[in-house]
Amino acid sequence: MSNTAGPTWGWAVRVLLLVTAAGLCGAPAVPAVAAVLEIGPEADLQAVLAAAQPGDEILLQAGTYAGDFVIDKPVSLRGPADHSAVLQGTGEGRTLWLQAPGISIRSLTVRGSGMDLFEMDAAIFLDREAQGAVIEDNHVLDNLIGIYVRGAADVQVRGNRVVGNGELRMSERGNGIQLWNAPGTEVVDNEIRSGRDGIYTDTSKHNSFRNNRIADVRFGVHYMYTQDSELVGNEVSGSQIGYALMMSDRLVINANRSLDNREQGIALNAINRSVIEHNYVEHSEKCVFLYNSNMNEFRNNRFEDCEIGIHFTAGAERNRITDNAFVGNRTQVKYVSTRYLDWSVDGRGNYWSDNSAFDLDGDGIADSAYRPNGILDQVLWRAPMAKVLLNSPATQIVRWAQSQFPALYPGGVVDSAPLMAAPEVAAQPSKEQK
Repeated sequence: MSNTAGPTWGWAVRVLLLVTAAGLCGAPAVPAVAAVLEIGPEADLQAVLAAAQPGDEILLQAGTYAGDFVIDKPVSLRGPADHSAVLQGTGEGRTLWLQAPGISIRSLTVRGSGMDLFEMDAAIFLDREAQGAVIEDNHVLDNLIGIYVRGAADVQVRGNRVVGNGELRMSERGNGIQLWNAPGTEVVDNEIRSGRDGIYTDTSKHNSFRNNRIADVRFGVHYMYTQDSELVGNEVSGSQIGYALMMSDRLVINANRSLDNREQGIALNAINRSVIEHNYVEHSEKCVFLYNSNMNEFRNNRFEDCEIGIHFTAGAERNRITDNAFVGNRTQVKYVSTRYLDWSVDGRGNYWSDNSAFDLDGDGIADSAYRPNGILDQVLWRAPMAKVLLNSPATQIVRWAQSQFPALYPGGVVDSAPLMAAPEVAAQPSKEQK
């Protein structure tokens, strides 16, 4: 059924009546009416949104819809599968502002947000009233903040392509997807590029970020004060830091990849009681930086081809580090302290690619302990200018004395049960992928 809604709007309306009947029981049919409104770009979209009833679905035909739009009731807004319906903002404020629960936004292209970070300008902005919203399969292009979930719970952000304004300096850009106090929100299967941070979350809990692909940003995923959350199956490449996780507790960090990120693959600052497993990091200045983080479990990760495999600070205590692979790193471990740490648990340590060891009993555990650092490492970390003496006779004597008298070893990391073979890592790419 097709109607015209008036000469000033000029939009076509198609209403479908859905009737539910309990015919088998002999009960009278109870009509449940849902309107499907199909409009073209000549329509006044904001007027359509204002006139719509809760539960209505608004289908946008291909074309450009100019303006900034507010949705204040639970409706669905959907474009063609090829994303040819474009919401073109005014360049000020928020292009699409959601202010009601149960809204769904699907298959649109959204452009033209404002550029004021202080005012939280965004392409798609969700107020706290927008709990349970679904933002799915949209192209969010050349905005400040792409999708901002501010205070809304249980939101689904799935399968979107979010590309920031790459012409801005990094400090001027907004984040691709940003959360603040958005408990239960899931961010899944999104592609994010050219923002400041790919996904940024602050003061939230029970969030799940899964299978997102992020590139060309400052931090791929940035956690601040986010508790009891999971980060699973994501990939960050070509950025400054892959995963910058700070001031958060009880995280599950599983099967993520960090590829060719310049400074650090995984940076943990004040992360406590978390499990970091099956992650793959390669080609960074530091594969892992661990600072002031306590009581965490590191297992079955692979840290490969970095300048430093793991930089471990003295402020990090009671961490269990076992069944990891340290492969081809120029310095496997940097730990500046006089304390001794044994990186083995229940008779199993880690695999070290530079460990020339024997396993005479064939149990998969090397017959001697592995020490990644010696006296000269400690000296060079404390006094970098001493590098000019590396090839001097004095340093050769120190190396010889340390090899002959193990008691001369300084405090630091020792792996008392190093592995002879690298463990399998779920996130490790195949040879074809590499």
